Amino acid sequence: MDRRIAITMGDPAGIGPEIILKAYREGLLKGGIPVVIGDAEVMHYYKKLLNLDVEIRVVDSPEKASQDALCVISLTGLKPEEDFAPGVTSAACGKAVVSYIETAVKLCLGGRCSAMVTAPISKASMHQAGYNWPGHTELLAHLTNTKNYAMMLAGGGVRVVLVTIHVALRRVPELITTEEVYRVAKLACDSMKRLYGIDNPKVAVCGLNPHAGEKGAFGDEEESIIAPAVKRLESEGYAVSGPHPADTVFYWHVKGRYDAVVAMYHDQGLIPVKLLGFDEGVNVTLGLPIIRTSPDHGTAFDIAGRGIASPKSLSSAYSLAVEFSSRTSRPE
Repeated sequence: MDRRIAITMGDPAGIGPEIILKAYREGLLKGGIPVVIGDAEVMHYYKKLLNLDVEIRVVDSPEKASQDALCVISLTGLKPEEDFAPGVTSAACGKAVVSYIETAVKLCLGGRCSAMVTAPISKASMHQAGYNWPGHTELLAHLTNTKNYAMMLAGGGVRVVLVTIHVALRRVPELITTEEVYRVAKLACDSMKRLYGIDNPKVAVCGLNPHAGEKGAFGDEEESIIAPAVKRLESEGYAVSGPHPADTVFYWHVKGRYDAVVAMYHDQGLIPVKLLGFDEGVNVTLGLPIIRTSPDHGTAFDIAGRGIASPKSLSSAYSLAVEFSSRTSRPE
């Protein structure tokens, strides 16, 4: 039987419902049975608003979903214009998105869905609802009781895992420790093997400073912090190298020399991904006991409800979730 892939609807006021409808209509959700975890009334609202010819079917379990309609497990009864409006944050939307995520996690942990794909959420709406999670990643780690996790972005032939994520640039040096670089790089290696099926993945670790410090001329973090982590991993048999200058390592990664790159901070890693795969980038949470992928973009409130959002990144996230689940789990 085909695997069931849970797709959380994302913020009802964002582009999540639209890109799910478009991806299904355009035949982009292949290789498994998509099960939307969200709100059927919201999906019908956008179907009508954007004139999208999609059959929507409400089901009460993933086992009842099929590929001949876009099946939705409907958890809330949000009313258009009363409880939500395109492009507007609200506590009602924030409360709803958390319920979608919680349900999808339970379905995946229970083996009833093989993976989950998360449409974008609004942190502002979540905060209005009283939740203080910085975002999806931290909430998922909490729900799965996961301590060792990291964010990977994939797109345009680039796979990058981040040591630090959403922090001010001035704080990055103090957050980079030998233990943290070791942890993230090891998780990157283990995840390349588990998710991508690469037996002995080659992982490059970026330096922090220009030219990877150039032997201390532009900073000593490479020699004092990053290199010891790389040497420790090498001694354990991992094919890890570095620290490499960030201005050249991604070129060699795309050329096939490395299977993934560990970047020290957000923009160091995401600029190559966005440059080479802007419309197809996928966010993957490494280290979870379940498979979670997500399109690498936000709620796009500025274009919500206008019918111009692209489903490409969601489609890529779905395809990657199907690919990963084929290696790590059995069909239901």
